[in-house]
Amino acid sequence: MRTYAVRLYGKKDLRLEAFDLPPLREDEILAHVISDSLCMSSYKLAIQGEEHKRVPKGVRDNPVMIGHELCGEIVEVGSRWKDRFSPGQKFVIQPALNYKGSLAAPGYSYPYIGGDATYIIIPKEVMEMDCLLPYTGDAYYFGSLTEPVSCIVGAFRASYHFEQGSYDHKMGIKADGSMLILAGCGPMGLGAIDLALHGPMKPKLLVVTDIDPARLERAYRLFPAEAAREEGVELHILDSSKLSNVEQELLQLTNNEGFDDVFVMAPVRDLVEQADRLLGKGGCLNFFAGPTDPQFSALVNFYEVHYSGHHLVGTSGGNTED
Repeated sequence: MRTYAVRLYGKKDLRLEAFDLPPLREDEILAHVISDSLCMSSYKLAIQGEEHKRVPKGVRDNPVMIGHELCGEIVEVGSRWKDRFSPGQKFVIQPALNYKGSLAAPGYSYPYIGGDATYIIIPKEVMEMDCLLPYTGDAYYFGSLTEPVSCIVGAFRASYHFEQGSYDHKMGIKADGSMLILAGCGPMGLGAIDLALHGPMKPKLLVVTDIDPARLERAYRLFPAEAAREEGVELHILDSSKLSNVEQELLQLTNNEGFDDVFVMAPVRDLVEQADRLLGKGGCLNFFAGPTDPQFSALVNFYEVHYSGHHLVGTSGGNTED
């Protein structure tokens, strides 16, 4: 089967090429990609090349296909999987396979599967990990968006809280608590706002900051404060560049108690350190944004970790449940 694909050969070295896929094996599936949405993770992949944790060594001689938010149709099924899948079936893929503890993922690590291609070969790992998922929606682009949505859901589920004196970690953002989303009016931030307002665990107070006027305007339009109140959530979307004392004014919204959950949606050191200072007792800092710099770091107040139960969590992708 002839395919066209964007392949990674190294740092800032992406090439659109036409080539023949190898013959299909009995434990593989041939598929046609219809839609692949663009993720900042693919940008980071292109910038880092082999330094990216999901990219195997030797891509200059053995390039990998990129794109991991894909939706399409199955063309041919190897004999091992014919009882589960059939030609013409629509599918999406959960790329965070976690196969035998590996970070290898479609769109990062494989020569013949990636969303930026016309035809692909789905390797056995995807099926073995139940990460090839039937899709019954009408629009393929909705299928592509299941992956970024799963990342948001996974981040909400990965946050946790505990009572002082107890070792029982309660997973998820704190219900009826206070939540802050920093740099939160980009695409993933908007998804996080939506989930906070309409998901199974809602904060009582939700504060979102950003500095980009266009992004802020869109957030105001999509999430009016009145509609949030109908969901039982007090919503504040703020332009932090216009606040005279950002941290003081944000803390005042919590009666100076600090936030139970703080999500950082941009890999900026100042934001991470600000998030740390805005945590309340037992607060969880969720570092959602993936940095391109492998040495990215920020200062954390370990006095508050010790005495106030401040803690950090980060996720990279979701799972099939998400």
